[in-house]
Amino acid sequence: MKIQTTRFGLIEVDQSRLLKFPTGVLGFPDITEYALLQTNDEGNFFWLQALDRSDVAFVVCDPLLFVPDYQVPIRPEDCEQIGLKSMDDAQVLIIVNKVDRTLTGNIQGPLVINAINRTGRQLVLSEKKYSTRHPLINLDSPQRQISKTA
Repeated sequence: MKIQTTRFGLIEVDQSRLLKFPTGVLGFPDITEYALLQTNDEGNFFWLQALDRSDVAFVVCDPLLFVPDYQVPIRPEDCEQIGLKSMDDAQVLIIVNKVDRTLTGNIQGPLVINAINRTGRQLVLSEKKYSTRHPLINLDSPQRQISKTA
């Protein structure tokens, strides 16, 4: 499938990289179809690109790379909405933002994706220990290699 993006132009996306978020993501409830784009083989960051809005894309990553003890308390009704029968079939991603010279992750609003049917849902965790701007990487220090697109 070919999709138009503002960052990469017209690109070919494999069907296996397409995701559905039936209720959208926060701030974009009407955008329900996305592609998960990997811009290089070594990066830990990906683009979650809207299929029908070339200007809507989010940088995402696996939170366990930066917060090793991170756990998502997913409720049975959330599992049911995306057809998730086992957490072994779940992929959890967080949306990444750049704040000054720091990359931060929204660990309060993780994206939980059923890897079997590629359906996802953004959760809003109520626990106070989670933040929408959890520091991941200080860009001024050479801590680890990151994707040049993040």
